[in-house]
Amino acid sequence: MVVEQGVHILIDTATEFRLQALENKIDRVDGVLYTHCHADHVFGFDDLRTFGYRQKGPVPLYGNEPTITELRSVFSYVFRKTQEGGGKPQVETHVVEGPFVLQGVEVVPIPIFHGVLPILGYRIGKMAYITDCSRIPAESLKLLDGLELLILGVVRYEPHPTHMHVEQALELIETLQPKQAFFTHISHLLDHETVNRALPSGVQLAFDGLRLQID
Repeated sequence: MVVEQGVHILIDTATEFRLQALENKIDRVDGVLYTHCHADHVFGFDDLRTFGYRQKGPVPLYGNEPTITELRSVFSYVFRKTQEGGGKPQVETHVVEGPFVLQGVEVVPIPIFHGVLPILGYRIGKMAYITDCSRIPAESLKLLDGLELLILGVVRYEPHPTHMHVEQALELIETLQPKQAFFTHISHLLDHETVNRALPSGVQLAFDGLRLQID
Protein backbone atom coordinates (compact mmCIF):
# COMPACT_ATOMS: atom_id res chain seq x y z
CA MET A 1 0.00 0.00 0.00
CA VAL A 2 1.37 3.40 -1.05
CA VAL A 3 -0.14 6.55 0.47
CA GLU A 4 0.70 9.73 -1.43
CA GLN A 5 -1.11 13.06 -0.97
CA GLY A 6 -3.82 11.19 0.93
CA VAL A 7 -4.43 8.80 -1.98
CA HIS A 8 -4.28 5.10 -1.03
CA ILE A 9 -2.83 3.00 -3.85
CA LEU A 10 -2.66 -0.79 -3.49
CA ILE A 11 -0.21 -2.88 -5.52
CA ASP A 12 -1.78 -6.26 -6.33
CA THR A 13 -4.52 -8.02 -4.37
CA ALA A 14 -2.51 -10.88 -2.94
CA THR A 15 -4.03 -14.04 -1.51
CA GLU A 16 -3.94 -12.80 2.09
CA PHE A 17 -5.21 -9.31 1.27
CA ARG A 18 -8.19 -9.45 3.66
CA LEU A 19 -5.98 -10.56 6.57
CA GLN A 20 -3.35 -7.93 5.81
CA ALA A 21 -5.97 -5.19 5.41
CA LEU A 22 -7.43 -6.00 8.82
CA GLU A 23 -4.05 -6.35 10.50
CA ASN A 24 -2.76 -3.06 9.06
CA LYS A 25 -6.05 -1.14 9.39
CA ILE A 26 -6.38 -0.43 5.67
CA ASP A 27 -9.73 1.33 5.36
CA ARG A 28 -9.45 2.80 1.87
CA VAL A 29 -8.30 1.70 -1.60
CA ASP A 30 -8.39 4.46 -4.22
CA GLY A 31 -6.87 2.27 -6.93
CA VAL A 32 -5.06 -1.01 -7.54
CA LEU A 33 -1.92 -1.36 -9.64
CA TYR A 34 -1.56 -4.91 -10.93
CA THR A 35 1.87 -6.24 -11.78
CA HIS A 36 0.53 -9.41 -13.46
CA CYS A 37 -2.25 -11.97 -13.12
CA HIS A 38 -0.62 -14.86 -11.26
CA ALA A 39 -2.62 -16.40 -8.42
CA ASP A 40 -0.43 -15.12 -5.58
CA HIS A 41 -0.90 -11.55 -6.83
CA VAL A 42 -4.64 -11.52 -7.58
CA PHE A 43 -6.53 -14.08 -5.48
CA GLY A 44 -7.49 -11.47 -2.87
CA PHE A 45 -9.47 -9.71 -5.61
CA ASP A 46 -12.92 -10.42 -4.15
CA ASP A 47 -11.94 -8.62 -0.94
CA LEU A 48 -12.12 -5.33 -2.86
CA ARG A 49 -15.91 -5.48 -2.58
CA THR A 50 -16.02 -3.79 0.82
CA PHE A 51 -13.98 -0.82 -0.44
CA GLY A 52 -16.24 -0.09 -3.40
CA TYR A 53 -19.25 -0.37 -1.09
CA ARG A 54 -17.81 1.95 1.55
CA GLN A 55 -16.46 4.43 -0.99
CA LYS A 56 -19.74 4.39 -2.94
CA GLY A 57 -18.13 3.84 -6.31
CA PRO A 58 -15.97 1.48 -8.36
CA VAL A 59 -12.32 0.94 -7.48
CA PRO A 60 -10.12 1.58 -10.56
CA LEU A 61 -7.78 -1.27 -11.54
CA TYR A 62 -4.67 -0.77 -13.69
CA GLY A 63 -2.44 -3.23 -15.54
CA ASN A 64 -1.01 -4.02 -18.94
CA GLU A 65 -3.29 -5.52 -21.59
CA PRO A 66 -2.51 -9.22 -20.89
CA THR A 67 -3.05 -8.69 -17.16
CA ILE A 68 -6.38 -6.90 -17.50
CA THR A 69 -7.64 -9.43 -20.08
CA GLU A 70 -6.76 -12.37 -17.84
CA LEU A 71 -8.12 -10.65 -14.73
CA ARG A 72 -11.48 -10.15 -16.45
CA SER A 73 -11.46 -13.83 -17.45
CA VAL A 74 -10.41 -15.30 -14.08
CA PHE A 75 -12.97 -13.15 -12.23
CA SER A 76 -15.58 -13.14 -14.98
CA TYR A 77 -18.45 -13.27 -12.44
CA VAL A 78 -17.60 -9.68 -11.51
CA PHE A 79 -17.90 -8.36 -15.06
CA ARG A 80 -20.99 -10.29 -16.19
CA LYS A 81 -24.36 -8.56 -15.92
CA THR A 82 -26.30 -10.39 -13.23
CA GLN A 83 -29.24 -9.77 -10.93
CA GLU A 84 -28.99 -7.05 -8.31
CA GLY A 85 -27.54 -8.14 -4.99
CA GLY A 86 -24.95 -10.77 -4.26
CA GLY A 87 -22.19 -8.37 -3.28
CA LYS A 88 -19.83 -8.38 -6.25
CA PRO A 89 -16.78 -6.07 -6.14
CA GLN A 90 -17.39 -2.70 -7.81
CA VAL A 91 -14.39 -2.13 -10.07
CA GLU A 92 -13.43 -0.55 -13.39
CA THR A 93 -10.46 -1.69 -15.47
CA HIS A 94 -7.86 0.44 -17.24
CA VAL A 95 -5.17 -0.81 -19.63
CA VAL A 96 -1.86 0.90 -18.85
CA GLU A 97 0.14 2.07 -21.86
CA GLY A 98 2.25 4.77 -20.22
CA PRO A 99 2.37 7.12 -17.23
CA PHE A 100 -1.02 8.12 -15.84
CA VAL A 101 -2.50 10.16 -13.00
CA LEU A 102 -4.58 8.58 -10.23
CA GLN A 103 -6.45 11.22 -8.21
CA GLY A 104 -3.62 13.71 -8.70
CA VAL A 105 -0.78 11.22 -8.14
CA GLU A 106 1.45 10.39 -11.12
CA VAL A 107 2.11 6.67 -11.61
CA VAL A 108 4.89 5.54 -13.94
CA PRO A 109 4.64 1.92 -15.15
CA ILE A 110 7.97 0.10 -15.47
CA PRO A 111 7.94 -2.62 -18.18
CA ILE A 112 9.90 -5.66 -16.94
CA PHE A 113 10.03 -9.42 -17.57
CA HIS A 114 8.95 -12.32 -15.37
CA GLY A 115 10.79 -15.01 -17.32
CA VAL A 116 9.35 -14.42 -20.80
CA LEU A 117 6.15 -12.82 -19.47
CA PRO A 118 5.96 -9.02 -19.89
CA ILE A 119 4.72 -7.54 -16.61
CA LEU A 120 4.84 -4.16 -14.85
CA GLY A 121 6.58 -2.60 -11.92
CA TYR A 122 5.51 0.86 -10.79
CA ARG A 123 7.15 4.11 -9.74
CA ILE A 124 5.37 6.70 -7.60
CA GLY A 125 7.51 9.74 -6.85
CA LYS A 126 10.88 8.52 -5.62
CA MET A 127 9.62 5.03 -4.71
CA ALA A 128 9.55 2.04 -7.07
CA TYR A 129 8.05 -1.42 -6.60
CA ILE A 130 9.48 -4.23 -8.76
CA THR A 131 8.44 -7.81 -8.07
CA ASP A 132 8.53 -11.17 -9.89
CA CYS A 133 11.22 -9.77 -12.15
CA SER A 134 14.03 -11.67 -13.84
CA ARG A 135 15.08 -8.97 -16.33
CA ILE A 136 14.75 -5.20 -16.66
CA PRO A 137 15.19 -3.74 -20.17
CA ALA A 138 17.60 -0.85 -20.60
CA GLU A 139 14.79 1.61 -21.33
CA SER A 140 13.07 0.66 -18.09
CA LEU A 141 16.27 1.14 -16.08
CA LYS A 142 16.19 4.80 -17.10
CA LEU A 143 12.80 5.12 -15.38
CA LEU A 144 14.36 4.01 -12.07
CA ASP A 145 16.93 6.77 -11.75
CA GLY A 146 17.10 8.88 -8.57
CA LEU A 147 15.13 6.61 -6.23
CA GLU A 148 14.86 7.14 -2.50
CA LEU A 149 13.30 3.70 -2.03
CA LEU A 150 13.33 0.51 -4.10
CA ILE A 151 11.15 -2.49 -3.20
CA LEU A 152 12.46 -5.49 -5.11
CA GLY A 153 11.26 -9.09 -5.38
CA VAL A 154 14.08 -11.56 -4.52
CA VAL A 155 13.38 -15.23 -3.84
CA ARG A 156 16.67 -16.91 -2.91
CA TYR A 157 20.47 -16.99 -3.24
CA GLU A 158 20.54 -19.44 -6.16
CA PRO A 159 19.67 -18.22 -9.69
CA HIS A 160 16.01 -18.63 -10.64
CA PRO A 161 14.50 -18.72 -14.16
CA THR A 162 11.72 -16.19 -13.47
CA HIS A 163 12.74 -14.24 -10.35
CA MET A 164 15.75 -12.29 -9.16
CA HIS A 165 18.24 -13.90 -6.81
CA VAL A 166 20.28 -12.06 -4.20
CA GLU A 167 23.46 -11.45 -6.22
CA GLN A 168 21.49 -10.25 -9.25
CA ALA A 169 19.46 -7.89 -7.05
CA LEU A 170 22.56 -6.45 -5.39
CA GLU A 171 24.09 -5.79 -8.82
CA LEU A 172 20.95 -3.90 -9.80
CA ILE A 173 21.04 -1.87 -6.58
CA GLU A 174 24.69 -1.03 -7.24
CA THR A 175 23.64 0.28 -10.67
CA LEU A 176 20.58 2.26 -9.54
CA GLN A 177 21.98 3.52 -6.21
CA PRO A 178 18.66 3.99 -4.34
CA LYS A 179 19.03 5.40 -0.83
CA GLN A 180 17.16 2.39 0.61
CA ALA A 181 16.26 -1.02 -0.81
CA PHE A 182 14.07 -3.78 0.63
CA PHE A 183 13.66 -7.31 -0.71
CA THR A 184 10.11 -8.68 -0.81
CA HIS A 185 8.48 -11.84 -2.25
CA ILE A 186 11.19 -13.75 -0.40
CA SER A 187 11.06 -17.52 0.04
CA HIS A 188 11.68 -19.65 3.13
CA LEU A 189 15.26 -20.03 1.87
CA LEU A 190 16.09 -16.50 3.04
CA ASP A 191 16.22 -16.36 6.83
CA HIS A 192 15.69 -12.76 7.99
CA GLU A 193 18.32 -12.58 10.71
CA THR A 194 21.03 -14.43 8.77
CA VAL A 195 20.49 -12.65 5.46
CA ASN A 196 20.12 -9.17 6.97
CA ARG A 197 23.53 -9.55 8.63
CA ALA A 198 25.07 -10.36 5.25
CA LEU A 199 23.40 -7.62 3.20
CA PRO A 200 25.18 -4.30 2.61
CA SER A 201 24.19 -1.07 4.35
CA GLY A 202 20.87 0.31 3.13
CA VAL A 203 19.56 -3.10 1.98
CA GLN A 204 17.28 -5.30 4.12
CA LEU A 205 14.58 -7.96 3.88
CA ALA A 206 11.05 -6.57 4.14
CA PHE A 207 8.43 -8.03 6.50
CA ASP A 208 4.65 -7.91 6.96
CA GLY A 209 3.59 -4.63 8.53
CA LEU A 210 6.76 -2.74 7.59
CA ARG A 211 6.08 1.00 7.31
CA LEU A 212 8.42 3.40 5.54
CA GLN A 213 8.25 7.15 4.97
CA ILE A 214 10.15 9.17 2.39
CA ASP A 215 10.05 12.88 1.65
